[in-house]
Amino acid sequence: MDKIYEYLPQELVSFLLVTLFSLFIGLSQRRISLKREGETTLFGTDRTFTFIGILGYILYILDPQSMKLFMGGGLILGILLGINYYVKQAQFHVFGVTTIIIALITYCLAPIVMTQPSWFYLTIVVVVLLLTELKHTFTEIAQRMQNDEMVTLAKFLAISGIILPMVPKENIIPEINLTPYTIWLTTVVVSGISYLSYLLKRYVFHESGVLVSGIIGGMYSSTATISVLARKCKTARPGELPDYVAAMLAAVSVMFIRFLILISIFSKEVLATIYPFLLIMSLASALVALFIHIRQPDKHKDKSEAPAEEDNSNPLEFKVALIFAGLFVVFTVVTHYTIEYAGTGGLTLLSFLAGLSDTTPFILNLLQSTETVTVAIIAAGVMQAIISSILVNLGYAFFFSGKRKELRKWLFGGFGAVIALNFVLLLFFYFLM
Repeated sequence: MDKIYEYLPQELVSFLLVTLFSLFIGLSQRRISLKREGETTLFGTDRTFTFIGILGYILYILDPQSMKLFMGGGLILGILLGINYYVKQAQFHVFGVTTIIIALITYCLAPIVMTQPSWFYLTIVVVVLLLTELKHTFTEIAQRMQNDEMVTLAKFLAISGIILPMVPKENIIPEINLTPYTIWLTTVVVSGISYLSYLLKRYVFHESGVLVSGIIGGMYSSTATISVLARKCKTARPGELPDYVAAMLAAVSVMFIRFLILISIFSKEVLATIYPFLLIMSLASALVALFIHIRQPDKHKDKSEAPAEEDNSNPLEFKVALIFAGLFVVFTVVTHYTIEYAGTGGLTLLSFLAGLSDTTPFILNLLQSTETVTVAIIAAGVMQAIISSILVNLGYAFFFSGKRKELRKWLFGGFGAVIALNFVLLLFFYFLM
């Protein structure tokens, strides 16, 4: 924006911006109002909003220091809008002050454009336009919200913004790098990713098919998602089974991305070493899932919503957070003494065993051991734990699906290809070490 000021007067550029922004807001508000309230309830047209913005610009630029003219004009505008609201309420029984507030924001555009950076006033205009256009979307979201949804949001804000800053940062055990702050920080990060997955699944992709359900579920827990999808396989038609396997592998693919995000938060050194391998694993899993999805014999894909067990479950429960924190503490202590008494060989065995339970707390704890273990060993431990977890997920998928014969070809073929490639990449990583 500063470069434009070099060729054009600042007043001209500001005037044009205020006029255009006011017109955009007016067009958006007029369309929504005509559609839902009727033209008789409007206090003006799109030109009215444009003139309100121009009026604010004129009154501000004539007295930019004391702003008496600008404040006087705003007072008169507020009185006129108040009279309009009273008449609209009395004659047409139409309530709501959204249009009035938007008009007042439009009036304030001039001082904002002339005194604030471009990113700030552009953000205001974008937010106003989005909130105006998404009214119907917000209504649908409110209708789908569970009774305790706001309580859940308050819980997350409490554990992340209130409790976390107050948690002590001193080691619990002197010789072990384990602090209450670290425990709670890892819990908040994992809970945040899980909560985001829950919101996407419930409010954005609530009518998605099986494949999208697997992708979104992989952000929260690939094991839980695969278990639920496997249970659905018991009653699914034979032609639909490949799609469920594709969704399971899609959850595995997203799991690699989730671990990449967690690694980037807790250890940049490990990320620089391991990210090519995790990206290859994620891409390979996604390609196998896509291959199975395309090659399935039944073209009538399942378009139903995600399983009810997933839709009604909220990952942000305090008992879940406490269980995760407890597992994190256990793995921290076990990993410390394993490294001290069994060395890297014991850590390798532990990484494979960690896949039998929740892999996330083990990996997060391993990422914070860079002072006692080399980055290469940590990266190898992460890959080994993930491979072990995929093997366990394969067992869950086979067991919970009722061991259906029609599923075995796709299940063992798809998971087998992913696991084999992971082992090849792990051997290649050891060769590079």
